[in-house]
Amino acid sequence: MNDEKKNLRDLTLPRISRRSFLKSTGGGLLASPFFSSGTAKAQNDDFDVIVIGAGISGLAAARYLSKLDYSVVVLEASDKIGGRIKTDWTLDAPFEVGAGWIHGPDKNPISEIVTEIGAPTFRTDDENFQVFSKTGELQSRNKIIQGYKELRRLYKRIDDKYDRDQSLEEAIARTSDRGLKDPMIHWMASAYTEFSTGAPLDDLSAFFFDEDDEFWGEDVILTDGYDQVPRFVANDLDIRLNTAVETVEYEEGDGASVYTSIGVFESDFVICTVPLGVLKREVISFDPPLPKSYRSSISNIGFGDVTKLALKFEEAFWPIEIQYFGLMTETKGRWNYFLNYRTFSKENILLGLSVGDYPEVAEQMSDTDMIADCMDAVRTMFGKDAPEPTGHLATRWSQDPWTFGAYSYARVGNKPEDFNRLAKPVASTLLFAGEHTDFAYHGTTHGAYLSGIRAATVLDDELAE
Repeated sequence: MNDEKKNLRDLTLPRISRRSFLKSTGGGLLASPFFSSGTAKAQNDDFDVIVIGAGISGLAAARYLSKLDYSVVVLEASDKIGGRIKTDWTLDAPFEVGAGWIHGPDKNPISEIVTEIGAPTFRTDDENFQVFSKTGELQSRNKIIQGYKELRRLYKRIDDKYDRDQSLEEAIARTSDRGLKDPMIHWMASAYTEFSTGAPLDDLSAFFFDEDDEFWGEDVILTDGYDQVPRFVANDLDIRLNTAVETVEYEEGDGASVYTSIGVFESDFVICTVPLGVLKREVISFDPPLPKSYRSSISNIGFGDVTKLALKFEEAFWPIEIQYFGLMTETKGRWNYFLNYRTFSKENILLGLSVGDYPEVAEQMSDTDMIADCMDAVRTMFGKDAPEPTGHLATRWSQDPWTFGAYSYARVGNKPEDFNRLAKPVASTLLFAGEHTDFAYHGTTHGAYLSGIRAATVLDDELAE
């Protein structure tokens, strides 16, 4: 193995341990001559490898193969690289439209990139929080800790008790007399579990919701923006923006033709890294059709959403030293968790989060109605005199035509094999990558990145002559 390949392989790190249910989830391009707006016709472009999608998995695969002297082109439907990593500075602070934290930064491959870039980071403190009842009463720390311990015991009993899959909501009801009727358990199961998995409890697998892996360490925020990571990985790659893929024709051992909005591209191999939501909607057609087992896995795996709303104010009217605020809302998932920007920024911003089923409601609202809905939660915690925000930013991933959601989850009835099946080559010419193709790290940026490295490795080691 040459030194270049060995250095690249070193980025594929061993899996460490089960991912904790408590861990929370959550610009311009490099001046590179290889970025293209995609306005010119393809004109018989021919490459060794076509990578579909300029998210972190696609960029990782393209970078790996380019360094091994494959000719690679990345086709991106939107006008930006990064996929579900997108930083907006409209509010004078980094609003992470997509990925917001490096989850478990210790020995995490994304951390290695951040170190190489020299980007400043801030470790969020999960123990620094305040939680309020649905009517605004501050809860004692002891009550919160006891609730957390009870939820952990409840999840342990569910693990030990059942030998058939069911929704986590059903399992909680069958295991505990009070269960979600307890306001603290109701809040924690949503603010922690629905948030970290991106899924509603009534569709989340009680068997597999917490069986994925994790890296260690407190979650990290990139104070200069998460989009530094894809910009770094994308440097010197041939990326065609505004190039929507419509059809992939592939033949066993005889290359592929990729039909796009600007023309046809030819290659020996294709790595498709589009989000699971795009595969579910069949935005891209495959000829021949994907095998039934692949189509079944795509259908079975859940694809959820989290809605973020950043509210900026003239002055802070909340304790600026507190990292997180929780609100035990009666409606599960409705603006029940807030990140305080003042712990890492000079801007007076509260980031509200809606999870579970509630993003379906929130993302149908106008900005005005969404702000009013969220401000009702803010005023419950900090008083009815809390002023209107002076600025805001909201996410609507379910309405994004290139994603149709945020990230994958283990839904009732699907198994880890559904994720891992998508990591196997469909033919000697077609592979998939993305966070939804590795159960161990699904729903994470590092999972997406590692999946790109894995697909590139399989191509180079097993498929290329």
